[in-house]
Amino acid sequence: MLKKGDRLVVATHNPGKVREIGDLLAPYGMQAVSAGELGISEPDETGATFAENACQKAVHSAIGSGLPALADDSGLEVAALGGQPGIYSARWGGPDKDFPMAMERVHNELEAVGATSPEQRAANFICVLALALPDGTCRTYEGKVFGSITWPMRGGHGFGYDPIFVPGGFDITFGEMDPDKKHLMSHRARAFEAFIRAQFKTPH
Repeated sequence: MLKKGDRLVVATHNPGKVREIGDLLAPYGMQAVSAGELGISEPDETGATFAENACQKAVHSAIGSGLPALADDSGLEVAALGGQPGIYSARWGGPDKDFPMAMERVHNELEAVGATSPEQRAANFICVLALALPDGTCRTYEGKVFGSITWPMRGGHGFGYDPIFVPGGFDITFGEMDPDKKHLMSHRARAFEAFIRAQFKTPH
């Protein structure tokens, strides 16, 4: 169990993600430091699931730093495409992670299988958070948000596939939604809630 005052490595070199997770951890007295700041490399993601990839990253940073480490792996799952792009969500954008290209590919593949209505274009974002300890043990926490794919892309907020994802109960995309509102209901927020419930009963 984590406790107030612990240092926690965020297993990423992305400063934005470190800030976001650091802000979420602050009410619990946790100090977040990035793997990049500690000179820890990013491992290859060779897992077959989000949980495996998240644990690979977290365990690598925990062993490398001697501190608990938190990592996440997330992506888009489209029902009509058999759950694709799934763990390959970023790779659908090619080596440059070109998400407009990736979003167009999702749309084109849905058209190819005749999925044209919102019901036929059901999708969800998924995030798996992994907490690893320096002894190599790892626990995971999952969050999902359900909705549907729309086309064309709409909105300039967010990142990744946000401009084509309409969350259930809304008529705007994550790309059109106020970022603070999105963060409250996102797959990452739900995974983080599960993590906090497991580690802390109330804020310290």
